[in-house]
Amino acid sequence: MLEEVFRDQWGRVLASLVGFLGDFDRAEEAAQEAFAIAAERWPASGVPDTPGAWLVTTARNRAIDRIRRERTLAQKIHLLPAPEAIVDEFDNSLIKDERLELIFTCCHPALPLEGQVALTLRALGGLQTAEIARAFVVSEETMKRRLTRAKAKIKATGIPFAVPGAHLLPERLEAVLAVIYLIYNEGYSGRVDLGAEAIRLGQVLAGLMPREPEAHGLLALMMIHHARRRARFRGDDLVLLDDQDRSLWDLRQIAAGRAVLDRAMALGGRGAYVVQAAIASLQARERIDWPQVAELYRRLTALTGSAVVELNRAVAVAQAGDPAAALRAVDDLDLDGYLYFHSTRGELLRRLGREAEARTAYRRALELAASTPERRFLTRRLEQL
Repeated sequence: MLEEVFRDQWGRVLASLVGFLGDFDRAEEAAQEAFAIAAERWPASGVPDTPGAWLVTTARNRAIDRIRRERTLAQKIHLLPAPEAIVDEFDNSLIKDERLELIFTCCHPALPLEGQVALTLRALGGLQTAEIARAFVVSEETMKRRLTRAKAKIKATGIPFAVPGAHLLPERLEAVLAVIYLIYNEGYSGRVDLGAEAIRLGQVLAGLMPREPEAHGLLALMMIHHARRRARFRGDDLVLLDDQDRSLWDLRQIAAGRAVLDRAMALGGRGAYVVQAAIASLQARERIDWPQVAELYRRLTALTGSAVVELNRAVAVAQAGDPAAALRAVDDLDLDGYLYFHSTRGELLRRLGREAEARTAYRRALELAASTPERRFLTRRLEQL
């Protein structure tokens, strides 16, 4: 139960402490002390009715005690409201939820992207440094340095602990969404726990910004994709959408994702994440309307100007029954260093009976493939020609 409370409350407790103390490291120390005290007391006394408020108040008390003990910071005590003792009942309504401020602080554009990602997972998700390091396949020491640099830059440059003003909000929100989606894509490539963590972060963001359609769009996109994760691999083999075992799909999560998508569209959402979620929803239907998928990819290309999106549109055109038109669209793209450009060309050439050219394309894709499932899939395709 304590672990569940930790996952639910860590981000809110830390956000409150960062806002209160103005220091990431002190806030983390105080939060960790509060959770340690909870681990000692709650098994005997039971979980309080408002565990978040209990943890915040306990952590604030501990931080104040620590500051009092550090004589060089003694003058700061006059700036802090210092409750005298920890009591058993706490009013949760008195504790402001400052997670939104924390999200925008962690994803501030002055921080390098790798620092934004690491700090978001540490601060909002409560992941340990070692867990984040394993997820991104770097050493724990490397990840520790990233976190330290990010926190130091926040302190040195005075990055505000605040939600940006209305004139900056669209641009800053786009950066926050991009960080969460980057975390999700790391999880979707095989690290399922990280994918689930991104969804949890998306749920927090959508809950804190209920009128922002793109926040709901991103959450819907991740939920629908994640519902199909068990069918994407068979052992070490990559399984394409058409060949996936749909009994492995989480239909309840797909339905929940579609409900979130409906909310985004009801808010007038027509942005890139909403369109991607609509595509994912169509691809989770029993009979996929490929012309409609191609049309949505056309809209997405207009929004993003992305050659990769245009490549996906070409795949949908081929699935709709016109591989020749799809190949013409693909050959207009400048994506020579992109694995899926060559694997897509190989598939289209194979469908058109141009087997020698298909082999060349698949061999180029194999040269670019980094993961074992991708290499196994492409090797099989070459063997089938």
